[in-house]
Amino acid sequence: MLKSSFQRTSSPRIQSDSEFLHSHKDQDFDQVYPEAIGRLSICHWSPVHVCRTAAQLLVVEPGTRVLDIGCGPGKFCIIGATATKGQFTGVEQRGKLARIAQDVVRKHDVSRVNIVHGNIQDVSFRDFDAFYLFNPFEENILPSLRIDYDVELEPRLYTDYTTHVQQQLMRMPMATRVVTYCGDSTEIPDCYACVKTAFNEKLKLWVKKHPAPDHARVAASQPDDHSSSSLMGGGNFAIA
Repeated sequence: MLKSSFQRTSSPRIQSDSEFLHSHKDQDFDQVYPEAIGRLSICHWSPVHVCRTAAQLLVVEPGTRVLDIGCGPGKFCIIGATATKGQFTGVEQRGKLARIAQDVVRKHDVSRVNIVHGNIQDVSFRDFDAFYLFNPFEENILPSLRIDYDVELEPRLYTDYTTHVQQQLMRMPMATRVVTYCGDSTEIPDCYACVKTAFNEKLKLWVKKHPAPDHARVAASQPDDHSSSSLMGGGNFAIA
């Protein structure tokens, strides 16, 4: 999550309601959101060019199922679905952001996008082929990045969520792909290797190259009591 100032401006380049889907400029794309959400974009939502590159790195064939962990208002999922032939699901614990994302998907009839209001600990990673993370848990340890007061934020949750993602990724098959943007990639287990970088190494593509260590395999093999495929709603969106 990069900190910067942002001034929202209108753009004459957007000629139709859905033209923003193919825009290469954040100031154009972000006009689809309420002004307060658009103002958060430069700090909290992935830039358009990053979304396109990340999606293209993750989608290796039509139908690749990509999970955006902490999708906010759905920017990455929407751009990914327009830039590739992948299937994109975003999980977001803030109901307000999830509903905004769902509204955009519905209004503009964006295909191959499913937005879920829920907690990452309730999602089955095995329903997906690839994953995207843009510092989804850093708010818990950096109060200055707090978006609002709608959800609980505590340092222990950073550890809980990061450990959960690590364990889930360990369970995934060889060649699973993960893209991280910014941050220290704490969520990525040692069995993954960074095989490509972009944008001054802020964006990294990780691929599972090695089996998880024996002790990690034991932990990862434990029943996933919290995972629930019910979050994989049908159609283009799931109503929170």
